[in-house]
Amino acid sequence: MACCMLCVPLGASLWGPLKELWETVEGAVMRRQSESVHLLDLQLKKHKPHFLSLYKNPPKSAEQRDKVRKASTEGIAIQGQQGSRLVPEQLLSEALILSDMFDMGELAALELLLAGEHQQPHFPGLTRGLVAVLLYWDGKLCVANSLRSLIQSRPGKTFTLELSGELVALTTRFTDELMGQGLTKRILSLVSEVNVTREFERLQKQRGLGNEKHRKQVLDLIKESRQALADSLFSWTCQSPLTKDDTLALIGHLETVTFEADGSLDSVNLSLVMALLYCLDVSFLEQGTEDREDLLQALPLLTERDYVLAVHNRLLEGPTWKIPGLQAVCRLAWALALRALSQLPQALVEFTESDEALADLALLGDVFLFMKDGMLGCEGFSQEEFYIRRLHTLITDFLALMPIKVKQLRNRADEDARLVYMSLQMGSEPPSSLRKDLDHLMFLIGEFYSKDPFGLELGLEFWAPTESLHHTNLQGSYLGMALQRPPHKQVVLSKFVRQMGDLLPSTLVIPYLRMLKGLANGPQCSHYCFSLLKTNGATHGDTMQGMTGRPVSWELLFHSLMLYYENLRRDLPSPEAANLYRHPPTRGITQREVDGLTSYLELLTTIITWSENARLALCEHPQWTPVVVVLGLLQCSVPPVLKGELLRCLAAFGKSPEIAASLWQSLEYSQILQTVRIPGQRQAVGIEVELNEIESSCEEYPLTRAFCQLISTLVESSLPVNLGAGLRAPGFDPYLTFLRDAVFLPFPTRAYCHAAEKWEVADGVLEVFHKLLRDYEPQPADFLQEMVELHGEQVPAHKPPGHSIMFHLLNDSPTLALCLSLLEEGVRQLDTYAPFPGKKHLESAVLHCLCLLELALQKEVVFMDLLRESQASLLVSPLEQLLQGVSPQTRRADHIVNIASYLYHSSSNPEAAFQSAKILRHVARYPNIQIRLVGDFTHDPAVSDKLMAGFVECLDIDEAEESVEKEEGELPFLFMIRHEIKIHILNLLMTSLELKPPNLALYLLGYEVKKAVSSTNLQDPGVLGCPRSCLHAILSLLQRGSEKRSGPVLSQQAPHLAELCYQVIYQLCACSDTSGPTMRYLRTSQDFLFSHLQHMPFSLPSEIAALSQMSWLMKTAAIELRMTSLNRQRSHTQRLVSLLLDDQPPTQHTELGMEEETRSVCGFLHFDTASKVRRKLLCVLDAIEFSQDIPDLLQLDFFERAQIELVITNCEHVNEQGHTVCNVKLLHRVLVAEVNALQGMAAIGQRPLLMEEVNSILQQVVERNHVRRSLNAKRHALQSWRGLVETLLTACPADLIPPDDRQLIIRDLLLDLHDKVLSEDAAGELMPIVAGAVFTLAAQLSQSILSEQQQGVGLDGDGSSGFASIANSALHLILRKMLDFILCTGGGFQRLRAHLYGALLYYLQMAQKPEEPDTLQTGKSMWERLTAPEDSFSKLQRENLSIIESYGTALMEVVCRDACDGHEIGRMLALAVLDRILSIDRQSQWLLYLCNSGYLRVLVESLRQDDGALQGLLTPQPPLLKPLYIYESKMALLTRVAKTSEGAVELLRCGLVAQLMECQVYDMLPDSDAHRVMRDPSGFIPSPLDRYRQILLPALRLFQIILTSTTMNHQQGAPQVLQWLIVHADTIQSLLRCQELSMGALQELSLLTGIISKTALPGVLKLSGEVHSAVVMEFQGHINRFQRMCLSLLGRLAGGERERLLKQAEAAAPGDPAERREEMEVAMQQVCANIMEYCQTLLLQSSAQAQFTICLFSPSGSEPAGRDGARAGQPQGGPLGLVLYLLKSSAADFSRFHQSHRQSLSKLQGLAQLPPEELKELCQGLVSGPGGVDKISSVQRSLLAKRRLVQLINNRAKLLALCSYVIETCLFVLWRHLEYYLMYCTPSDPKNALLPGASSFRSRFADGKKSLDGRGLGLSRVSQQDLDQLQADMAAGFGEALQRKLLEVEGLYGEVRSRYTFIQALVRRIRGLLRRTKS
Repeated sequence: MACCMLCVPLGASLWGPLKELWETVEGAVMRRQSESVHLLDLQLKKHKPHFLSLYKNPPKSAEQRDKVRKASTEGIAIQGQQGSRLVPEQLLSEALILSDMFDMGELAALELLLAGEHQQPHFPGLTRGLVAVLLYWDGKLCVANSLRSLIQSRPGKTFTLELSGELVALTTRFTDELMGQGLTKRILSLVSEVNVTREFERLQKQRGLGNEKHRKQVLDLIKESRQALADSLFSWTCQSPLTKDDTLALIGHLETVTFEADGSLDSVNLSLVMALLYCLDVSFLEQGTEDREDLLQALPLLTERDYVLAVHNRLLEGPTWKIPGLQAVCRLAWALALRALSQLPQALVEFTESDEALADLALLGDVFLFMKDGMLGCEGFSQEEFYIRRLHTLITDFLALMPIKVKQLRNRADEDARLVYMSLQMGSEPPSSLRKDLDHLMFLIGEFYSKDPFGLELGLEFWAPTESLHHTNLQGSYLGMALQRPPHKQVVLSKFVRQMGDLLPSTLVIPYLRMLKGLANGPQCSHYCFSLLKTNGATHGDTMQGMTGRPVSWELLFHSLMLYYENLRRDLPSPEAANLYRHPPTRGITQREVDGLTSYLELLTTIITWSENARLALCEHPQWTPVVVVLGLLQCSVPPVLKGELLRCLAAFGKSPEIAASLWQSLEYSQILQTVRIPGQRQAVGIEVELNEIESSCEEYPLTRAFCQLISTLVESSLPVNLGAGLRAPGFDPYLTFLRDAVFLPFPTRAYCHAAEKWEVADGVLEVFHKLLRDYEPQPADFLQEMVELHGEQVPAHKPPGHSIMFHLLNDSPTLALCLSLLEEGVRQLDTYAPFPGKKHLESAVLHCLCLLELALQKEVVFMDLLRESQASLLVSPLEQLLQGVSPQTRRADHIVNIASYLYHSSSNPEAAFQSAKILRHVARYPNIQIRLVGDFTHDPAVSDKLMAGFVECLDIDEAEESVEKEEGELPFLFMIRHEIKIHILNLLMTSLELKPPNLALYLLGYEVKKAVSSTNLQDPGVLGCPRSCLHAILSLLQRGSEKRSGPVLSQQAPHLAELCYQVIYQLCACSDTSGPTMRYLRTSQDFLFSHLQHMPFSLPSEIAALSQMSWLMKTAAIELRMTSLNRQRSHTQRLVSLLLDDQPPTQHTELGMEEETRSVCGFLHFDTASKVRRKLLCVLDAIEFSQDIPDLLQLDFFERAQIELVITNCEHVNEQGHTVCNVKLLHRVLVAEVNALQGMAAIGQRPLLMEEVNSILQQVVERNHVRRSLNAKRHALQSWRGLVETLLTACPADLIPPDDRQLIIRDLLLDLHDKVLSEDAAGELMPIVAGAVFTLAAQLSQSILSEQQQGVGLDGDGSSGFASIANSALHLILRKMLDFILCTGGGFQRLRAHLYGALLYYLQMAQKPEEPDTLQTGKSMWERLTAPEDSFSKLQRENLSIIESYGTALMEVVCRDACDGHEIGRMLALAVLDRILSIDRQSQWLLYLCNSGYLRVLVESLRQDDGALQGLLTPQPPLLKPLYIYESKMALLTRVAKTSEGAVELLRCGLVAQLMECQVYDMLPDSDAHRVMRDPSGFIPSPLDRYRQILLPALRLFQIILTSTTMNHQQGAPQVLQWLIVHADTIQSLLRCQELSMGALQELSLLTGIISKTALPGVLKLSGEVHSAVVMEFQGHINRFQRMCLSLLGRLAGGERERLLKQAEAAAPGDPAERREEMEVAMQQVCANIMEYCQTLLLQSSAQAQFTICLFSPSGSEPAGRDGARAGQPQGGPLGLVLYLLKSSAADFSRFHQSHRQSLSKLQGLAQLPPEELKELCQGLVSGPGGVDKISSVQRSLLAKRRLVQLINNRAKLLALCSYVIETCLFVLWRHLEYYLMYCTPSDPKNALLPGASSFRSRFADGKKSLDGRGLGLSRVSQQDLDQLQADMAAGFGEALQRKLLEVEGLYGEVRSRYTFIQALVRRIRGLLRRTKS
């Protein structure tokens, strides 16, 4: 054999491929998957040998054995893996053992073992060898199941699966080939060969069996595979006949069949018997279907003489079979087939004659007895519908086709009855040879029809409607059929039922009653039977002859019961009789009478169970009074069995609430259970005595069980509150006490004759407890001790029974202890996996226990709350704490472990597992218990593994697989239960995940609970010993089908479950502890997100489910994108980004592991062209439907709408998902109670209409709930979508999406979002999310476009390339949609509009021209500028404006209204929008509207109102900074308005300055030292001083702009601003006097000096028009003070202090000292420029000629000395040398700044060539955080460097402008002063005064100030010496070097700025002055 043949496939050819085959067959036949026919064809061709050599293993061979032996040294090739693999010796020896055990090829055994190793995680606790055993048999089962399904898909005579013609043709052709090659014989030989006992012996010998569960699994697999083989043959014969040889082989097999231990057939042989019966079945010929002729042609019984001959001879003359009864059945079937064929023309007459003989033989073989015991007794019989139908045909054919035989049977029975009667008369034994064929037939009919698992009601064929039925008042569907004649067969059968009842001999009474009981089973059958018994009684008189009695009738039954009662009542013993029932009196009931009565009662019970009409009719019958008679008999001395039957009969009556209510009273009255003790009575009577004395001694408990059943039924029907009133304290308590103390608590310790009865008792009593607790709702009244009056004294009233049960369960009571020990016993028994008596009842009892615990946990919160409020003296403990108690049996706290263990048995007990999951979910809500639970669950490794396996198994059970296995009836229920278990487990996981670790979820999902959670290393199951956890189960649930084009199967089949699975995964990814391990595992092992995202959007029938699933998936994807971006896992991020954003169809290179067919994931609709496809993100958005149908308003006739709405609101609660919905059940209760409370006849008459209206209200509420859920799902989905979009655009590396693509993506997203939200019916609830998304998208679009421009526009570029990637038309469309959105939101959505205003601001920002470097080059001429083409920015700006203006006043109104009122952020953004629009509105349309509509005045007047809030901000700990931000926004807008002269004038007209004058906040200057301690450590909240500046500076800026805008001479503004300055003079002066000149202080000074220089002028006083001289004097004084302060400030800033301040600023700035220094320099230059401008203005205003001017500086040429800059006693300006010093320093600064400007400019031009270090240095100030520069990309770095250089250049340009201006003004001031001092000033004699300098200057300065025309005052006081000194100093200071420098400044700067300076002229004049005087 070649080496390539000897490679081992990892899937194991004896299992993997066969599993695949079964899945394909199941998919095609059972699930009808459309694409599977082609796959099935391929699989069948591949696996044909497996079917032909069914169950044959590959043969052993010496070569293989040798190869396997050497595999540990030489290695062996494994399919799908490269090279050969060395296999451990241990594995090889196991493979050889396996090979010998199953007699299979060594390589096949090795494969199987490797597959076992691979599958081991799915079977915790088993070794690979044991798993291999399971896989071996599972493979066999797969073949057998596939064969069965293929055969079932064939067309034929019995059933059809309604499959496609193509599939049916394929399977028919294939199975015909198999059949032709001897399939029948192979199956028959296998059924004999494969024997459970033999297989187990073989496995046992080689240690091939593991624990109990493994044994059970192997046993089940072997049994199921045998069954499947037999079923295949059965299915074949149902559809098509077998050949002669095959039929004879089948008969031959059946001849050798033997009984099981219990005397019945096993289910495999039953199938084969049924197969033969279907071979001999011709009943289908009666049906007359359209294919009847074809079926007749194919029927060998008609067409093949050889076939009929062979079968006939074999059955008639063949040997006696091992089971004669079986032979009899086959003979009867053959006889009936021959009889049926004899009625066809083409029948073979020679054989049909023998039918009678065959029937006789069959009867001799006790055919009916065997059918009842051997066939009906088999457990598999009732599970197959077609068995039941075939047996029904067999029975009815016998009765219909052989009436003479039936007549003979009756005659024989009558004869036998006479013999029995005679022997009784003579006192001898009846003869032994009596045949009981008719009895057996009746018993068979009774037994057969009494079970109807499929609800077929086949017994109806025995009831032909007769005329007499029409006279009854019964209603039913059969009345319609009575009009046409029933079929002949039905008439015959009906006649049989009636005739058998005529003149019935006593021996047949019981069989006949049993038969009727079977035939009365079903809603319609019971009607017929009831009528029959009623008519019998009416028509027959009281005839009574010998052995034959009256016909069976109600009359007879109740008459007999009455007679018995009358008789026995006389014997009622006195209470004193101690030996109560030991010796029945002589007139007692014989055993035969007991049997007869029991049968009668059983019939009665059956009829009234099914038919409510019968119940009521019997109860209301005046003569019969069944309830009274039955209760009477219960008090007599009759055997417990009969009493049990009587109680069961009462229970059936109690099913009707009407009867139940009166039955309670009768029960109480009859004292069956003694609830009232008679005074003086020594001993109790009634059922309690019977239980304790009779039943206990007999060890049988029929009476107790029946009593429990009765109470259970009555409790369900009705539970009267006042039961027993008047005789005792009313209530149910005595019954509950009896059930609890006498039945439940002692049940484990009693003795039982039949072991099963123990569990029946427990089940019965627990069922009552369960019902009582289920219907109990705790009420406040339950906790108050009420008293009732009884016999004149007060006794405490009983509590409701549910309250009592709750109390016992919330205490460490015997009841709770017994429930818990029962649960322990249940687990112990289930763990044995062995059948035992009463297993079903034990399981049921355990289920009731679990339900009780679950209900108690559910109700305990309300119960304990009410108990606390009532302050009653009850002590209770929470049940979850009691469950933590120690078990007396095991001495361990393992109650919850026991409860959780039921999940391990979920496959056999799904309901118990369901309740267990619910209990765990209740308990898991408590964090303290969770930690203990983790300890309990993980304490013992074996228990831990078992529990984990249980949870995993519950999640793993494949519901779809189940659906094929189970029968129709129980499927949906089982399906639902399993589904709910999964949902509860997932909810449990989510609840636990929210608690701190360690918690249950972490343990169940496979995370570390003993170490740090984040250290977990998740692996695939089996890797590194990692067990299969719930996480693996959840992922495999979700992954199923995700590789196919249709997407994950779970999403379609169980949408809610899929949603929860996605949610669990999201929670794991979102939680910081579990995020790392989870994301790593999902990314590497599963490729989870990519494989699921590619199927979005999900299209499911339920929109809500699809949206919810996508929401969690998108949220998880957003986290993944963020994490991979942070960790720089570019390929992962890129892959997801492309999947979500690409608009190209996917290429042919598919992802690894994807199937061939699933090539194009989202583009498979676009095969034709390579055109663009819709981006996945947009497809998901399309899936979110924005419209929402809202139900109409309620139309009510009776109820009042407002009241109903109020009730609905009161019934609302928040559900598990956190949504507010109305509790429909509660609402129903409230409304029904309201209807019931209505009194009077009118109300009763209208009740149906009222109930109809209640239903319509409930319907409406259900719709409303649906709408709410739908809206919530949409909102959630949209939020998740938005989160994903935002993460994609902001958190992912920018270079993953090229800029042009990015802009197109954002454009598409914006346009689509707007289209959806602007549609007519878009739900308002979704708008806020859309607005938020629009905001983010607009921000991203703006950012993208700006960065593109920065990269694209070079130094020399004129920006005309502009908006290349995204067309202007698209931008305009976006703008229009934004504005539409703003307008469509109306008045209510102000917060929403805040987002839209933000978006609009970002949008308008795009048209702002970026900052360009000020190169100081000569600009274009004015004409060139005017005629230059419009650049793209201006163009876009102009177009934007025209679009905005096209919306007219509607838009203006909305924005202005939002700016004035409403939410703070909305107001700020609206103000900003106004600001932005005003800045581009050249036509001033908006300004006009603002002014005319009064909004501007409102804004101005609101400043005064803000004053209080602003004052509050200056406290050390401010409340909130909102008022500050709004104030700043307002001031920014007003500043914008003031920039136009019209705006400024309008502001003054609105009284802006007057409003600001009244604001006291400007006077509240904080003390800078006091608040240094109060700084916010985070640095976010500014210090009080900074906050003060934030308030003051905007006002100062606004004044400055108003002064600039209001005409040349500041005529309107200046006086008002001056008034403001004077009102706040103290503050202004303290600011001017500021000691510490920080950056903030300098900003204040620069603005203040600017304002003062324009307002504190003598001319302004004249403008203000003040007439009062006192006021003028005051104003003059303030002005003088301002002047003095400004001039002294100049001394500080021009003097030596300047350098010190700059150094101090550099030291104080941690981030970027250079930048801080620049800012300081600019501010200082600005202050100097302002003061020099002020001096210039003062000089100019005082006089045009120098001789009349005032002097501001003293005639001293010395430079400033020291800090003050001015010596004491000089004029306020200090010496004139100060001006010269300022001039010199400004000239020096100018050249320094100019050089720096040139350097930066050259750097900017050669940016690409700059070395990296220099780039880094430039970026340093713009990037925050340590190492921030290293993290950014090179492109970003160069962009930042460019931005920094532009900033530097522009700063320098500004400084140069300021320096130039300072130089010019200094020269002017110097010239005027020198001109005066040196030309016009007359020196005074120094002897005239002691201190000539001081006095003369002061008076000169002051006089000059007071009267500007006083030219001669004080002029004589300057000494000549001073003047000479001045001239000398000035000449020295103003030397050649300085003059050259000054002229250089003019040369460098003046010409460039295309404005002419006076530097040259002034220098020339000063030089002239200094020289002239000298000469």
